[in-house]
Amino acid sequence: MKSYLFSAILVLTGLAAAEPEKLFTAPNLEGWKTQGAAYWTVADGVLTGQSDDKKQSSVLWSEKSYKDFTVECEFRYSGDVDSGIFLRHENEQIQVGVSRSLKRDMTGSPYIGSKRGYPQEASGVKDVLKEGDWNRMKVVAKGNTYTVTLNGKQVIEYVSDTAKESGPIGFQVHPGVKMKIEFRNVTVEPLG
Repeated sequence: MKSYLFSAILVLTGLAAAEPEKLFTAPNLEGWKTQGAAYWTVADGVLTGQSDDKKQSSVLWSEKSYKDFTVECEFRYSGDVDSGIFLRHENEQIQVGVSRSLKRDMTGSPYIGSKRGYPQEASGVKDVLKEGDWNRMKVVAKGNTYTVTLNGKQVIEYVSDTAKESGPIGFQVHPGVKMKIEFRNVTVEPLG
């Protein structure tokens, strides 16, 4: 009885935690828009970005904007892949795969536009990243601070001086590389 009353009070006062929104559950890309090449598909809850021989750029943007949020997903790739998750705009990204400029895997590291590049590198990624298998990533974007956890290990906390207050979330296929990246179990949870 006490548990029920406490739950009712939380709901009535608005203190109950919001449920994470599950993304890519529909068999299409409803609620998303593609910028660049049409490389994105969704099937059985798996979002796939796969380029062709033209190796063009493609970003899949949410039509919805987010302020402070947590985005969680599983991703899988093998070989030379350059992808990432954009946070509120195209100049703030958490890298997945090999950086075109640095020629090495920078998964979990923030990429802050072409002028800033990678201002800080995620640590301990080699110890936890499973290339060719599913990896779990959690990105918390709270104000101008980004905290990234990879397969249960926090790999970075970065404070950006160029973060936007709100904006969409995006998934990237980088130009100049023939690649395939998969995302599944993608959720976003607004904070506060």
